[in-house]
Amino acid sequence: METKKLWRIVGPAIFSRVSTYSILVITQAFAGHLGELELAAISIVNNVILGFNLGLLLGMASALETLCGQAFGAKKYDMLGVYMQRSWIVLFLFATLLLPMYLFASPILKFFGQPEDIAELSGVIAVWAIPTHFAFAFYFPLSRFFQCQLKNRVVAVVSGVALVVHIFVCWLFVYGLELGVKGTMATINVSWWLTVFMLFTYATCGGCTLTWTGFSIEAFTRLWEFAKLSTSSGIMLW
Repeated sequence: METKKLWRIVGPAIFSRVSTYSILVITQAFAGHLGELELAAISIVNNVILGFNLGLLLGMASALETLCGQAFGAKKYDMLGVYMQRSWIVLFLFATLLLPMYLFASPILKFFGQPEDIAELSGVIAVWAIPTHFAFAFYFPLSRFFQCQLKNRVVAVVSGVALVVHIFVCWLFVYGLELGVKGTMATINVSWWLTVFMLFTYATCGGCTLTWTGFSIEAFTRLWEFAKLSTSSGIMLW
């Protein structure tokens, strides 16, 4: 009985993680059909630049697990929405501070010894990855918001839909429209922001009536304390 209850929670969480990671893997698979240079460049952007920032922002969003868990247990349901909005603000600001990694990707990669042709193309792709970078700042707080309410199935369904859409969009951009390596990166942007949009719509349009009571000015209070907690969490989990 306990095992079944555990898998009802853990199963959807595992599926959503696998689905979101598969978006990056499938994109690299399509990029491999474009050429070795394109595959090498997009692999560096996905695994090094996006991977570095994904780990940091994911860790920072994990502070919500403690805060939202305590609020949900204490039946202060409205605070879950406030904490999520506060996390959006903090993670968006940190994501902005990390932008130089994308804007100056080429010289950074050359400094660390990457071949010039790979570094140059990686720099171009990195700029196209900026929308996905900012999607992280909204997706991770949303996923923690649902997780603390034991609504992992919602995240799993949304992630599955986004994955199916991503496969089709990859085929369309790479083979149908022949947009090249920039098109493959654009597919990641579409899929991640589609995921954010679907989760946000569910949360704000009646799916979480207890925990989402609308945008609150309270989200702009105690930001420094929240930033310190998020930063500590991000460093520990990164």
